[in-house]
Amino acid sequence: MPPKKEVAEERLGPWALGKFSSRLKVGIVGLPNVGKSTLYNTLTKCSIPAENFPFCTIEPNETRVNVPDERFDWLVEKHQPKSIVHPWLEVCDIAGLVKGAAQGAGLGNAFLSHIRAVDGIVHVMRAFEDPDIVHVEDRVDPVADIEIISNELRQKDLEAIDRRLADLNRDKVKANSNPANKKEWESEMATVTKVKEYLESGKDVRTGVGVGDADVWNAKDIIYINEYQLLTSKPVMFLVNLSEEDYKRKKNKFLKPIHDWVMAHGGGTILPFSGELEAKLQAMGEDSTESDPIKREAEADAMRAEYLKTEGIVSALPKIIVTAFKMVQLIYFFTAGPDEVRAWVLRKGFTAPQGAGVIHTDFEAGFICAEVMSFADLKEFGSENEVKAKGRYRQEGKTYLIQDGDVIFFKFNVTTPKKTLMSDKKK
Repeated sequence: MPPKKEVAEERLGPWALGKFSSRLKVGIVGLPNVGKSTLYNTLTKCSIPAENFPFCTIEPNETRVNVPDERFDWLVEKHQPKSIVHPWLEVCDIAGLVKGAAQGAGLGNAFLSHIRAVDGIVHVMRAFEDPDIVHVEDRVDPVADIEIISNELRQKDLEAIDRRLADLNRDKVKANSNPANKKEWESEMATVTKVKEYLESGKDVRTGVGVGDADVWNAKDIIYINEYQLLTSKPVMFLVNLSEEDYKRKKNKFLKPIHDWVMAHGGGTILPFSGELEAKLQAMGEDSTESDPIKREAEADAMRAEYLKTEGIVSALPKIIVTAFKMVQLIYFFTAGPDEVRAWVLRKGFTAPQGAGVIHTDFEAGFICAEVMSFADLKEFGSENEVKAKGRYRQEGKTYLIQDGDVIFFKFNVTTPKKTLMSDKKK
């Protein structure tokens, strides 16, 4: 459930949908053989099978990937700590969907349940011709691929809504037993009916909030929708998998049709990348004779940097990771010192006590205040003492909403329960 204060004070937006948690993850989704597992492998440096046949991935593979951030790097350089903990994003590689998955086609409902378990969708589309790589639909048409995936997710949501509608109709008599129950029943029935009509019109739930001037969902609707965990309520970003040649020249015949489709269906972030290029970069240095793994990786990094410089291109992976992280409304604050520099991941909208609870539940239970400075101030003035001298170091209380990039020191006091004496027990 989104924070009630935010719902009351600002217009609802995409941030309102989804779980209010710091343990959020994104899933890589698409038809078979569009480049999902190749992307996952390059993101995680894991050896996940990516062979050329449908349904190579059956169980979802999950890993955490570091979120690149120059602010974190600056803090590490400044403090030279004994330990560092990067900001991270959990990524799940979900096997390919096919037309009819909602009715059990392919590996059907198992895949859809894996999508239900993630909080954001990274939708991969194939936009390159290659006779050696089969396409499950025997053609390369990324717009048709988007339609297939979207329709399957929408159909599954309609099934869930129809089940909830049946439950509400069954409970109607019981709900009318008292005014409070009746009011709640009527409120949820209105939301369910509205969602059903919206889905049947061919629209995804996520496009009903924060798009244009007319929002479909109100605050009460959002509460119910978040309880239902509908597949089409999840935020989506679209990755277009190009050949290395098309990626280099920044041209592809499918890019405009994809853009037109996405804009006509609620909008969203579209990022071109080349699985072929990223796999080539990943493989660099594999034949090195260097025995020291750190030196070997440094050699590989140098080779990648030289290749990218020569070709005049950049890897798309950092932008993909950062965009996916922000897509699910995640931010992080820093704790920094000579012992450790650490980024603590949490969802946008967490209060200071909730942020303290990400570190330890005792911090939240005994929260006193948060001593806060922005990263921008710390970098500008060079040290905590200088930030204080400039009057930019502040104490925040229980209602403070943590901002991305805050550098925080929490003050807390947790009293342990008084031990019961044996003499007291005898009484």
